[in-house]
Amino acid sequence: MLHVDVMDGHFVPNLSLGPPVVAALRSCTDLPLDCHLMMTNPGDYLEAFKRAGADSCTVHVEVGDTAALVDQARTLGLKVGLALNPDATFEAVAPWLHRIDLLLCMTVFPGFGGQSFIASVMDTVAAARADIDRRGLSTIIQVDGGIDVDTVPVAAAAGATNFVAGTAVFGSPEPAAAIRTIRDAATAA
Repeated sequence: MLHVDVMDGHFVPNLSLGPPVVAALRSCTDLPLDCHLMMTNPGDYLEAFKRAGADSCTVHVEVGDTAALVDQARTLGLKVGLALNPDATFEAVAPWLHRIDLLLCMTVFPGFGGQSFIASVMDTVAAARADIDRRGLSTIIQVDGGIDVDTVPVAAAAGATNFVAGTAVFGSPEPAAAIRTIRDAATAA
């Protein structure tokens, strides 16, 4: 899948692409497009991202109104992700695990690439893995931030199954080789 970061300059102090770029990506690939909406008002944009070709949208638990956002995304036919920042606790997302497809544990504070992996988030990943397994849920655990060949085994060992690598891939002179190396390190964990 392709993970597409969308930043509004308010929820996070950076601006990035929107629905027109997602539509352009959709015209180039059949891969699932997972749009991570780092926005104060993601509900105002879910429909536009669906029209642009998003397969799933991930919103932050910190923006609140989680039930309405999950319901809105489902009504639009989107898969639903719920993200939490590194300083949030597992308890903030635990009540929603049965209603979402993907839990995104941020391993950096969102907004800028190239940050260092925050290892303490692995406690949240491990708690989520234990709860998901105990309840027999199929919720995917994704990690995003500072993911590279050294950190991906740590995240995999904690229970993550999807890994968002930005700088480690796009900062590499050979992005395809970087993806293979990271993937190999994750599966070896």
